Amino acid sequence: MATVSLTLLSPLFSNSSKSSLKLGISNANNANQTSIQENLNLICIDCKRGVSVSQRRETLIKGLALLPLVVFGGTTISEAREVEVGSYLPPSPSDPSFVVFKASPKDTPALRAGNVQPYQFLIPPTWKQSRVANILSGNYCQPKCAEPWVEVKFEDEKQGKIQVVASPLIRLTNKPNASIEEIGNPEKVIASLGPFVTGNSYDPDELLETSVEKRGQQTYYKYVLETPFALTGSHNLAKATAKGSTVVLFVASANDKQWSTSQKTLKAMLDSFEV
Repeated sequence: MATVSLTLLSPLFSNSSKSSLKLGISNANNANQTSIQENLNLICIDCKRGVSVSQRRETLIKGLALLPLVVFGGTTISEAREVEVGSYLPPSPSDPSFVVFKASPKDTPALRAGNVQPYQFLIPPTWKQSRVANILSGNYCQPKCAEPWVEVKFEDEKQGKIQVVASPLIRLTNKPNASIEEIGNPEKVIASLGPFVTGNSYDPDELLETSVEKRGQQTYYKYVLETPFALTGSHNLAKATAKGSTVVLFVASANDKQWSTSQKTLKAMLDSFEV
């Protein structure tokens, strides 16, 4: 991370002392760095020539406007969130009304570290991927995280949202490479992972239904929850399995309005999830 330090002598700042403005600039985009540096240099020159305050302010704003392009490698956060997954994910061979998301090491820190096995699920083409905050992504603690982290998140304002949460196996059991059955029954597992479904707390009375699904050698626990006080939404579907050193949890959430029209879609996404 390079830092440009600039001292401004201007009526915009105190006349009694020099005020320094420091900008941290990523090395990801040299061309944009050069543009910002040129604008900053112009400010210093203009200060000496006595250029008006409004002109210097305009030049400064132009330089700062380039920061998102530098920090995020040419794509701003808003642009990254506005891309529908159907524009880059392949259609599902079994159901053309969905596309297929297959997680790979380029998608999350845990997959790159080998802490999570690749997973996949179906998703409507109109949904958009949301950014996962660095502190929630597990990026800071891989490969030995002690607490669960969020792998990926997708959402649609009309239908709801989904997320994949991963938890270290040792948080639920001391047995290495335990299967989900060896951890315990569905009620025991959701008691440990429930807060990561709701976003705050878990009450056993919120659990409406549990079921067990087997796919080859892999066993999944499935849950239907009615969670009126949950941060994620008043309706939640969840599916959990254990593989390697991690328990992986798929969560589909919706508020009352979304649930009335999208529960079939959310259930299809949940059913499609596999590790």
